[in-house]
Amino acid sequence: MSSPVTVLVPHTVGAEILSGVDGLDPVVYDPEKPLPDEAAHARVLVAPFLAGSDAVGIVEQVPDLELVQLLTAGAETWIGQLPEGVGLSDGRGAHGGATAEWVVSVLLAVYRHLDRFVRAQDRGEWDHHQTEELAGKKILIVGAGDVGQKTRARLEPFEVETALVGRTARDGVHGWDELPALLPQYDATVLIVPLTGETRGMVDAGFLAAMPDGSLLVNGARGPVVDTDALVAELTSGRIRAAVDVTDPEPLPAGHPLWSAPGLLLTPHVGGSVPLAMRRAYGVAAEQLAAFAAGDAPPNLVTGAY
Repeated sequence: MSSPVTVLVPHTVGAEILSGVDGLDPVVYDPEKPLPDEAAHARVLVAPFLAGSDAVGIVEQVPDLELVQLLTAGAETWIGQLPEGVGLSDGRGAHGGATAEWVVSVLLAVYRHLDRFVRAQDRGEWDHHQTEELAGKKILIVGAGDVGQKTRARLEPFEVETALVGRTARDGVHGWDELPALLPQYDATVLIVPLTGETRGMVDAGFLAAMPDGSLLVNGARGPVVDTDALVAELTSGRIRAAVDVTDPEPLPAGHPLWSAPGLLLTPHVGGSVPLAMRRAYGVAAEQLAAFAAGDAPPNLVTGAY
């Protein structure tokens, strides 16, 4: 019988969940402290949640490492940074529901003017007026993966028309090459795409100019997917509005023009930050590492991760 796979885990709840998987020996580590002795023979590293580029250095301290398991779907920090032969598995599927809920929340908040009413409340002002509504809107969802599909499902009860856009066209999904023709037809465009070389800066001045007057851009993806200067220019003109959970740079520094840009609803990257986030993330990790322990490729293995 082979020895269990030692897995370095940054959360006690993760160790608890992974201890129930046959063939795994989870060991808790603190990303801010020296790694435990077990790192010398660990074969899997579970990366810290929302880890920045500094976390990649942990890999150098795990000589027998074969796999890095992420707790989020975003893998941009790790792609191209791992030694040859070390695989990368993402957390796709863990936070789709919570992020989709955030999308619906900000769409309702913007169209029902909740941000304006909160500001009026702060001033002690009774700002009675007619609002817009989500019902009847046409929503374009750019990103047809787990989050995109769950966003579409959560929007269906609101009597909206939705369309999905993916990297390539397929049944029920438009291709990215159709965006120039699609954008002018929709009241809101929701971004739910990974950050890659192709998506970095994809929402540039031309993309935004194709959106109709009065439309809404919702960014639940990653900040660098959007050209910040181009977005600030459009918001300042008052031609479109936006709701974003991510920014470039992030965190947004004091004094940045996005803080005061008109027509912007901004949240601090909290789309997936809900009470059950870690348990859901480790539920996905458990599925991936169960496959690894059995000698199979994790279902969420990222291609071209070296």
